[in-house]
Amino acid sequence: MSSGSDQRQHLGDLLRDLAPQVLGALVRRYGHFDHAEDAVQEALIAAAAQWPAAGVPDSPRGWLITVASRRLTDLLRSEEARLRREAQWVPPAPSATGHDDSLILLAMCCHPSLSAPDQIALTLRAVGGLSTAEVARAFLVPEATIARRISRAKQRIKQSGVPFALPDTFSTAALHVLYLMFNEGYAATAGPDLHRPDLAAEAIRLARLVHRLLPKDSEVAGLLALMLLTDARRPARTAPDGTPIPMDAQDRTLWNASFIAEGVALVTAALPRGPLGPYQLQAAIAALHDEAPSAAETDWPQIVALYELLLTLTDNPMVALNHAVAVAMASGPAAGLALLPGLSSLPSLQGDHRFHAVRGHLLERSGAAEEACAAYATAAGLTGSVPLQRYLHAQAARLRSGRQDT
Repeated sequence: MSSGSDQRQHLGDLLRDLAPQVLGALVRRYGHFDHAEDAVQEALIAAAAQWPAAGVPDSPRGWLITVASRRLTDLLRSEEARLRREAQWVPPAPSATGHDDSLILLAMCCHPSLSAPDQIALTLRAVGGLSTAEVARAFLVPEATIARRISRAKQRIKQSGVPFALPDTFSTAALHVLYLMFNEGYAATAGPDLHRPDLAAEAIRLARLVHRLLPKDSEVAGLLALMLLTDARRPARTAPDGTPIPMDAQDRTLWNASFIAEGVALVTAALPRGPLGPYQLQAAIAALHDEAPSAAETDWPQIVALYELLLTLTDNPMVALNHAVAVAMASGPAAGLALLPGLSSLPSLQGDHRFHAVRGHLLERSGAAEEACAAYATAAGLTGSVPLQRYLHAQAARLRSGRQDT
C-alpha cells in the first residue's frame, strides 16, 4: 500500500474513532441528537478535506468539537424557537480534551422507549460509527428502512426528554447491544464488507468503561470477559485470504495471552458474586476453550454442563446448537446429531448456515460423507461471507474427492 493510502487509512480510522466522542460531547452540551449528528458529520467532512494538507491538529477531538459546535449553533439559531432553545443550551461548556461521553451516548441510544431493533441500529450508527448503508447490510434490509428507523429513534429520544447523564445502572438491552456491536466487528455476520475489527475494539472499550462504572455488576464483568476471551483468538481464526480456521486447527500460540489472563480473572471473580447470568456462563465456556493446551485436552464435559445451565436462562437457538456440538465432542457425533432434529424446526435456524455447517461436521465425523457433503453445500448457499463460502465448498469438495478415491 502506498504512503498516501496509508495516510488516508490512518485518517479514516482516527475520524471514525473520534466521531462518537464528538457526538457525545455535543449532545451533552446542546441536546438535539439529530441536529448534533448532522453537525458532527459536517465537521468530519471538513477534517477529511483540510487535515491531509494542513496536518492533523494537536487536539483533533477539540478541533472537531469546536467546528461541530459552530455548525450546530448555526443550525439551532435558524429555528423559529431560537430564544427558548438557547435558554436550554447553556450548561457549562464541555472540556475539549480528555472527556469521553461515549458511555452516556450508549445509554441514550438504548433508551427504554425504543424497540430493540431501533436501539441496535442507533447504537451502531451513533456509537459504532457505521454508515446507514453498513447498518442496513447488518440488518439485511434496505438502506431507506434503516434511515427511517434511526430517524424515528432519534425523534423518540428527543420527545422523551431524557437527560444526557450517566445512568445508575445499564439495562440488559445496553449490554446486549454492546455484545452485538462486538460480534459485528469480530464475526462479520453480514459478510466481508462489515469486517470491522475497530468496531469490536470499540465495544471492548465501552465495556471496560461500563465495568469501571459498575465494578460489582457480575454480568458487566461477564460481558467484558466474554469479549476479551473471544477476541483473544482473533489472530489465529482466519488464513491470510480470510478463510476461517476451525478452533481445533488454530495455532494457539497466536492467541492473545494477556486478553485470556484478563478475561479469566474477570469471570473467576464474577461467578461467586452472583446472580448468575448468561454472559458469565458464556465467558466461563470461552475460558475453558482458551485455557486448554490443545483441542484434544478441552474439558468438554464441563462445557456441556455449562451449556445446560445456560439453556435454563435463555432460549437462544444458537446456544442450543452450540450445546449439541459440545455434546458431540464429549460423547461422540451420534449424541450430537440426535439433538439436531429438535432444532431443525426452529425458523431462526432453518435458514442459518451455522446449523447446516454443524450438521455437516457431525455427519462427517459419524462417517456419513454423502450427507455431510450436501449439508456443507447447503450451508455455503446460505452465508453471505465469501471466505466462509469458499471454506464450506472446500469441505464439500474434499469429501467428494474422498468418495472418488475409494
